Amino acid sequence: MQIREGGPGSLLRLSPGGSPEQSCPKPRHFLKDVIFHGKFQLLKALAPEENTRCRQGLYFQDGERRVDYVLTYSVKKPNTDYSRRSSRLIDNALTRSLRQSLRRGHAHPAQLDPEAAAQDHSPDYHEEDRRLHREEFEGNLRDVGLELERDEDAKTPGVGFLKIHAPWHVLCREAEFMKLKMPTKKVYEVNQGRNLLEKINTFFKKVTEPLQPNVEETRTSNLKHLCYTFSREKKHLFDLSDKDSFFDSKTRSSIVYEVLKRTKCIKAKYSMGITSLLGHGVYTAAYPLHDGDVDGENTELNDRKLLYEEWASYSVFYKYQPIGLIRKYFGDKIGLYFAWLGVYTQMLIPASLVGIIVFLYGCATVDDDIPSMEICDPENNITMCPLCDRACSYWKLSTACATARASHLFDNPATVCFSVFMALWATMFLEHWKRKQMGLNYKWDLTGFEEEEDQPRPEYEFCVMQKRLRKDQKTQKRLPEQAEEPINKWKQMVQTALAGLTLGNKEKLTCRDRCQAYMTNLAMMLLMVSLTFAILFGIILYRISAKVALHMSSNPTTRSNVRLTVLTTSAIINLVAILILDEVYGVVARRLTVLEVPKTDRSFEERLIFKTFILKFVNAFTPIMYIAFIRGRLVGHPGSYLYVFDSYRMEECAHGGCLMELCIQLSITMLGKQLIQNNLFEIGIPKLKKLIRHIKSKRSSFQEEEGGKKLQRYETDHFLEPFAGLAPEYMEMIIQFGFVTLFVASFPLAPLFALLNNIIEIRLDAKKFVAELRRPVAAKAKDIGIWYNILRGIGKVAVILNAFVISFSSDFIPRLVYQYMYSPDGSMHGFVNHTLSYFNISHFQERTKPLEPLYLGYQVDMCRYKDYREPPWSQTPYEVSKEFWAVLAARLAFIIVFQNVVMVMSDVVDWLIPDIPKDISAQIQKEKVLMVEMFMKEEQRKLQVLDIWSLHRNDKDPCKNCRPRPRPCPRPGPAHTTQRLPPAHLSTHSTE
Repeated sequence: MQIREGGPGSLLRLSPGGSPEQSCPKPRHFLKDVIFHGKFQLLKALAPEENTRCRQGLYFQDGERRVDYVLTYSVKKPNTDYSRRSSRLIDNALTRSLRQSLRRGHAHPAQLDPEAAAQDHSPDYHEEDRRLHREEFEGNLRDVGLELERDEDAKTPGVGFLKIHAPWHVLCREAEFMKLKMPTKKVYEVNQGRNLLEKINTFFKKVTEPLQPNVEETRTSNLKHLCYTFSREKKHLFDLSDKDSFFDSKTRSSIVYEVLKRTKCIKAKYSMGITSLLGHGVYTAAYPLHDGDVDGENTELNDRKLLYEEWASYSVFYKYQPIGLIRKYFGDKIGLYFAWLGVYTQMLIPASLVGIIVFLYGCATVDDDIPSMEICDPENNITMCPLCDRACSYWKLSTACATARASHLFDNPATVCFSVFMALWATMFLEHWKRKQMGLNYKWDLTGFEEEEDQPRPEYEFCVMQKRLRKDQKTQKRLPEQAEEPINKWKQMVQTALAGLTLGNKEKLTCRDRCQAYMTNLAMMLLMVSLTFAILFGIILYRISAKVALHMSSNPTTRSNVRLTVLTTSAIINLVAILILDEVYGVVARRLTVLEVPKTDRSFEERLIFKTFILKFVNAFTPIMYIAFIRGRLVGHPGSYLYVFDSYRMEECAHGGCLMELCIQLSITMLGKQLIQNNLFEIGIPKLKKLIRHIKSKRSSFQEEEGGKKLQRYETDHFLEPFAGLAPEYMEMIIQFGFVTLFVASFPLAPLFALLNNIIEIRLDAKKFVAELRRPVAAKAKDIGIWYNILRGIGKVAVILNAFVISFSSDFIPRLVYQYMYSPDGSMHGFVNHTLSYFNISHFQERTKPLEPLYLGYQVDMCRYKDYREPPWSQTPYEVSKEFWAVLAARLAFIIVFQNVVMVMSDVVDWLIPDIPKDISAQIQKEKVLMVEMFMKEEQRKLQVLDIWSLHRNDKDPCKNCRPRPRPCPRPGPAHTTQRLPPAHLSTHSTE
């Protein structure tokens, strides 16, 4: 039965029975006739406030059923009925060809599936086919109990909206299938310890009370609901007095999403769920709705608005995050990310303070540093060898005074202590996060949660189907060869059916099937890494060429600042290359992961994360590692320099070492990535995409035509940016964690800049999630997954790299060796002269001699260069000296000692700090005991009810308590002999 109401502006609605309906939402008061499970039902007229509420798009047109999920699709009205008839003819033709191909066994993948034909841009695939798939899919959704309502006359032209509502019985059924933990009626008191640590925590909470956000979830309470896996048989355990709020909006949307994922569409062959339908264009988007608006005077208070005011606003940057409300609105997975980000940011505070102290120590002791004083002494007339061939001339060591003093700010004894501290800091951070994570698991009732295996991805199922068809094709080719033998046709048919069933159940992709994809992945990964090295090599050539060109300048200011100019410009060019390659590597990593065809979404995400991390890590840290470990090591010596392409001389470090240059490169790369990539891109790109979508949909002109009518909630959310996952957010912080820990010996202020960035980053991410992105589907998770292993690996590598940086990039070890082995008075006087070797300028090759030998105003016979080599008057001129081997041995010994000491200290810290806090462990045990007690009381209550019922029944019919007396049985013997009955008091009676 069809009910037609209203004019052309009415909404088309799908009833659970499957027939299309129309309702007129324009009048303020109206009656609706609907068909519900074949029954005619009259709905009451909407009140004005209910009509206003449903107009916001959060409810169906009846104003009672809440919209739990929205599917969008493109709407194209055909001009004639000819396209429908032709589409059906084409569909029938495709069906017949599919059957013939399956019989022959040589079907092409594009012919097996209309969606595959659509991907190949086949002209035979029309919008009518997508409509048929939608009708079938929506019919299946109604069959499982979901209620649908369609809106094709919205204010967004060309877009149709399908609103989905999950009724109470569907929510209960799916919650039981998904094993959701829900709060029971049982409430217990959380024990507050009385030891010293608990008192300190209580005092700390009182002190930090002004920093807490003004939300209900942050108010501490000693009462906690006992949670249990939802079961329809045990509904009496749960408080179902308010069914509308028992399942919140986050849980309702996740339940509907699970139904959408597993609902099959037969016409879209070999595809399952909404994922494949979205990939084939049957639907254009799928998303749950936000709770409401975030701005406006008349905006009702909701969780989204509360998050916008207490979390996404820059005015509350000093407050803690409302993690409980974040988890309530976005789910466990996003809640864990922001909890981890908050812990990481808090742990950066002590690291920043120690880094500032180390930097201030360098500033305070720079005037007392003897090597810097010797370099800056104008009376110390030391002539240095040219820094480049021909264009460069001899120079005075005193001109490197500024570089030497700046190097001392980061190259001092406090740097070693800071490196040890940061290694222990990384361990303490990971241990603190594990304890915090366990506390959240207990608070969010995730202690017993185990992630189940995901369903196979549609791409994986399609590849398995192709493999099955290839095997069928080979089998069918062998059948004509065996046709001469007499075969029982019935037996053959049964065996074929059983074989097909077994194949369908056990068929899977093996390493042999993925061998080509693995080889392609390996080749592409090597190619991308080679691209990074090629760009680095190009920047090295730029530095060498620019240095020569600037030395040939006639401007004395330019010639005096050659090193700083070249280093800064090359670092900026390198930053631009890193930003571009980061975007390229993200796309390449996703394409390579798709090529591997992982079985589940979890496997896909882990492989994508691994590839992306490898590429972006190499891209960000390759230039820094070059400066730290390669630059200045492969130079040679005057008269025998090492050249690239026979014309580019390898770069040398400044006299103060490469640590200053490493600091400049690290600071520009770190700050540039944070300011440009992490902040500007996160603000600008979503707004730009949103503007493009507005322009494409002609929203502005349409709003003018509508006279300022407000869009519905599902239309407003349609213009928001789709949620792309947490991998980009984690990746930014992981790379930053690498900057903070890996080369912190060269840049003690890295934790401070990371802290300032994260304070802004938290609010940026909050505003993006609340106001710029569509609401993501709530996902359950008990930890941060593979990211913890990556963090732990970076922490281990940081110890080794910092040891190498201190040993080879700074002058810390040479100074110790000189002070304790070669200094005549045990001081640092004479250290600079000790590290400089002599070179006779007559040994210069003709093509390397400076063009201006009298640049300093006098004739130079001997020049000095930084290295440990024999003088030209020795028996082995220019060979490495014994001092070189002594310093090298000290450097290697320091690496071994530093690495082992720090590793042992980290293991001790890991051992001393338990992963699970004692109070949390005690509360978990208490919950188990309370759960057992609750079920024992439940069983006792059932027995009491049963006893009362039995007694009540016996009181009504007391005769049922007695058994009938047995009649006397005659014994064989004389006539008239009977058997005596036992006394009445000895007869047996039933007590039940």
